[in-house]
Amino acid sequence: MMSTSATAIAHPNIALIKYWGKRDAELILPNNDSLSMTLDIHPTTTTVTLDADAKSDELVLNGIRATDEALIRARRFLDEVRARSGVCEYARIDSHNEGPTAAGLASSAAGFAALAVAASAVYGLDYSPAQLSRLARRGSGSAARSVFGGFAQWHAGHGSGPTADETSFAEPVEVTRMDIALVVAVVDAGRKALSSRDAMRHTVATSPLYWAWVDSVGDDITEMRAALCHGDLHTVGAVAERNALGMHATMLAARPAVRFLSAASLRVFDEVARLRSTGLPAYVTVDAGPNVKVLCSTGASETVAAAVRAVEGVRWATVAQPGPAARLRADVRS
Repeated sequence: MMSTSATAIAHPNIALIKYWGKRDAELILPNNDSLSMTLDIHPTTTTVTLDADAKSDELVLNGIRATDEALIRARRFLDEVRARSGVCEYARIDSHNEGPTAAGLASSAAGFAALAVAASAVYGLDYSPAQLSRLARRGSGSAARSVFGGFAQWHAGHGSGPTADETSFAEPVEVTRMDIALVVAVVDAGRKALSSRDAMRHTVATSPLYWAWVDSVGDDITEMRAALCHGDLHTVGAVAERNALGMHATMLAARPAVRFLSAASLRVFDEVARLRSTGLPAYVTVDAGPNVKVLCSTGASETVAAAVRAVEGVRWATVAQPGPAARLRADVRS
């Protein structure tokens, strides 16, 4: 059944095995599988309201009416929802990110996962989690993973076109014994000068290291899943760190280079290496931005957070743990 309005909440996810590069930009089909942890911090809350009198979709993001690329992406996404549902009304989207937007902290993943859940409700799409994941992917690739809580693997799928579209979605990774936390060290909360989409496209097109990194991802996924299953934090951290640094190496080898890491990012790397040399299990991962995330045990998380807060250039550090799946807020659905 359709609703006039629905509100959904979704959380960002941080990829432990990264997604970097598309084989189909329109359908957002990746070149490799990826695996992530959804966080319990920085949720996005999105309300979608149908308006029979509207002449176009409207987006209000963090209280400001959007007129830029964010509006274009939201309209394109709702066009896809309307095509699937057969319902023609335009909608107003009101979305609020509790964390920084477009700063390499997965705000788009949370945003499009929330939009997929809310829009499906108001347009009458009775979708399974896998179908919601495929839909969310059409807005932002990593949003496919934020549909799920805890850990999720996004399958790259096979081939091209509609068949590949059906095979590229995320699904939960069962983890029963994992004691893990993630410290988010923010060195720059501002919007990135170069979008992930543009950086990704340039890296794939020009980096001589790119396809070697893609070839390594399959082994990383296999080793990561085994480590998660056995609660092996050291291996989880080591694989995540090497995968992230490998991704950034492909960017640095692009022509010209793409560099998201700052001097403050590297100082956090050095501090985490120092902590590890003392016997504390701590490992870095970093997405398309300068902000560093540190994997560690729950018991060590406050120690790690205090250490990285003391690093020159770190603005703040927040401790996160595995978070929930995207969901409707039934109290405001009508």
